[in-house]
Amino acid sequence: MSSDALETSKSLSRLRDLCAGDGERLDLLEVALVLSALRSGDTVDLSPFRQHVAAMSTGLADLVRRRGAAPESLAEIIAQSYAYRGDSETYDDLQNADLIRVIERRQGLPVALSILYLHVARAQGWHAEGLAFPGHFLIRVEIDGGRHVIDPFHDGCVRDASDLRELLRQVLGPTAELKPEHFDPVFDRDVLLRLENNVRLRLAKREEWTGAAQSLDRMLAISPDQPELLFESGQLNARLDKRRAAILAFERFLLVAGDRGDAELRQRATALLQELRRGLN
Repeated sequence: MSSDALETSKSLSRLRDLCAGDGERLDLLEVALVLSALRSGDTVDLSPFRQHVAAMSTGLADLVRRRGAAPESLAEIIAQSYAYRGDSETYDDLQNADLIRVIERRQGLPVALSILYLHVARAQGWHAEGLAFPGHFLIRVEIDGGRHVIDPFHDGCVRDASDLRELLRQVLGPTAELKPEHFDPVFDRDVLLRLENNVRLRLAKREEWTGAAQSLDRMLAISPDQPELLFESGQLNARLDKRRAAILAFERFLLVAGDRGDAELRQRATALLQELRRGLN
C-alpha cells in the first residue's frame, strides 16, 4: 500500500470512529473538517480552522453576556461579524460543500453553513438541530424555552411561519402547506451524509466516476450499513473495473438488506455479484 493510500485508510478509519454510535449527536465540525482533508488528498493542519470556529463561539458568548440570549445573535456573529453567506451565484461549485473552503471563502451551501451555526449554537449550550424541511436545509435552535427556525444560507435570518410557507411553496408548488413532518429533526449523521452527498452528486453529474466512488467511500465511513449506499458502491466500483471492491460492496449489501429489503434490488445485486465473481476466475 502506498503512503497516500495508507493515509487515506487512516483518515477513513478516523471518520468511522467519529461517526460511531447511533449518530444522533456527533462532532459535526470535526467530521466535516476530516471530510475536507480527505477530499484534498493532502495532509492538512486543521488547527487554524478549529480555532477560527472557536473564535466565533467566543464571540457569541460575549454577545450573549452583554445583550442576553436571542436567536438573532447567531447571525450577528456568523453572518455579520464574520461575513458568512450562502453562495447563490456559483451554487454548484464543489467548494461550497467543502468546509475548509467554506471557511476560507466565507460562503457555501445551506448544509455546510448549518454545520457552523449548529456548532456555535451548541457551544453556547443551546439545543440545536437540523430540520427535515423540503428542499432547503434549515436549523432549529431552542433558547430559554423558545424554539426558533434559522436559515443559515440567507444570512442566518430567523424564519417565521409565513416565511417558511413561502419557502415550501417554492419547492412543492403554490398550494403546499406546512405540515408537522417538515419540522422533524434529523440526526447529525444525516446532516453529514447530506453534506457529502452534494459532492457525490456533482461529481457523478460530471461523470467523474473515480471521485464519485471516493465520495461514496466517505459516505460509507459515516454510515457503514446503509443499503442504498452499498448497492451504489457496488455498481460504481464495477463500472471502474474494481471488481473486488464491487464484490465486497454487494456482499455487504445483501447481508445488511437481508430478506426485508427491496426484492428487485436484492435480485439485481445477486446477479451482478455472480457476474463479478465469474470475472475473477
